[in-house]
Amino acid sequence: MRRAAIYGWGLVAPHSANIDEFERNLDGAESWLTPFNGFGPDNFLVGNPKFDFAAYQPWIEERFPPSRFRQLTDKMDPTSLYGIGAFIQSLGQNPGLERALMELGPQAHVYVGNALGAYPTVCRTAIEFHRAQRRWNRFWAAPERNAALREYLAHGGDVPVRDPATFEDPDEREAAEDAWFGYWSERSEKLREYLAELREIEGQRVEGDVESGKLKVIRDKRRRLAQMMEKWQTPEPPWNQVSANLLWNIPNTPASQISMLGRITGFTFAPIAACSTFGVGLKLALDAIDRGEAKLVVVGSADPPPHPMTVGAFYNARVLSADGDLSKPLSGLKGTHVAGGACIWIVGDLEYGKAMGFRPLGLEPVSVGVSADADHIITPSAEGPRSAMLQALRRAEATPESVGSWDLHATATPGDYLELANLQTVVPKSVLVTARKGTFGHGMGVGGGWELTAQYLGCARGRLHPTPLSEADVHESIQRLGQDLVYNRPVPLPRSVVGKLSMGVGGINACVISRLWPQDA
Repeated sequence: MRRAAIYGWGLVAPHSANIDEFERNLDGAESWLTPFNGFGPDNFLVGNPKFDFAAYQPWIEERFPPSRFRQLTDKMDPTSLYGIGAFIQSLGQNPGLERALMELGPQAHVYVGNALGAYPTVCRTAIEFHRAQRRWNRFWAAPERNAALREYLAHGGDVPVRDPATFEDPDEREAAEDAWFGYWSERSEKLREYLAELREIEGQRVEGDVESGKLKVIRDKRRRLAQMMEKWQTPEPPWNQVSANLLWNIPNTPASQISMLGRITGFTFAPIAACSTFGVGLKLALDAIDRGEAKLVVVGSADPPPHPMTVGAFYNARVLSADGDLSKPLSGLKGTHVAGGACIWIVGDLEYGKAMGFRPLGLEPVSVGVSADADHIITPSAEGPRSAMLQALRRAEATPESVGSWDLHATATPGDYLELANLQTVVPKSVLVTARKGTFGHGMGVGGGWELTAQYLGCARGRLHPTPLSEADVHESIQRLGQDLVYNRPVPLPRSVVGKLSMGVGGINACVISRLWPQDA
């Protein structure tokens, strides 16, 4: 089996604009979470990414026309911008990485996912569309443009919608207005005339030379559509109010932008496995390197900043803390905290990296075990995670007794107890266990990347970074399990093999086994 190494990494996280700040912050035991206040005043703490895309403007403008930076800021959701920033950071750890990724052609890959998608863009676009559709329906439902409504108002009759004026509750009245306008706009003879005229304009064909003919059609359409708007005096059609940015920010966009900015022409796509996204992407990278298909792979994930839609969804899934206080894993079990940002690694073939003079970072990623619970959408099984852990240990040729530390998925919910009890069926109670979502919160796709990076940074220095947990915080049921835990002070790393488990929504599990670099590397 070919060995692999991490040659570059970068991230965007709460309280940490880059990998260097992240490492410095890990030395403290404080939480990096802050009040949300996305609903006005509220009782949620979240992990707001520390990020300024302008920090990457010099890098981009050194390689691309000045318009490129503006295009990115105008068109990209924060989710993609986080991924771009983390990727640019990752190029800085080893001179020559950027050129190697460009020159490797099909042997340089990009596997960068996102678990939640571009929520800020989706939400903003949905609101703009709803308002535009409402204005549009109201316009064509007006009696002066609607003979069917005039007939109804004059003579009455049976219709499947109620007059909004009959509702006293303002929310019910607003919903009734939407139904009322939509019903009558569909029956507007003037709207049918408008659409027939629009079809004739939009039906123009490109004639003659394709390039010049295409430009002629575009100019002619714009002119005639403007004349049509002047004639009809309509509001903007709802299809004109759906930003193309919705298309530019589909799930593969962070991966695609990284491939374009890095001029990486090999296999590029977005692995999506909820909270296990980072681990799954890492497995795919190790497999591609082992098969000889790739020499370098950009791996990672990005998540949007905390948003009312994601916070509300987590809360109504009954997994979010909502009392305004920090919820630490393994303690009160009252729920997690939503966070956003990105984490990018550049993983490479070890022998190729040696030949290029690249220096490995952190630990050696040895194996990844993956599995599916095939059971419940959010409550983990015992068999699924255990299968991933046993696979990873077997492929790493590591015994349970050789494991020195283990990082939990641990979301500060009742599942923490089950996860720890399940872990004890695989490794001894003497293994030092960490749980870090009390530090930076739960980035659904990116959280596993932050946790692995924290593990690699600490273990490479022979230590486990502190967590916000104190002995007094630990839940009594977890205390009874008797596991060695890492609290709010650093701890020396006792042995060389470490494990990390992620358990994703939908029952997708990924377990990463890593080890300290031997002297030959």
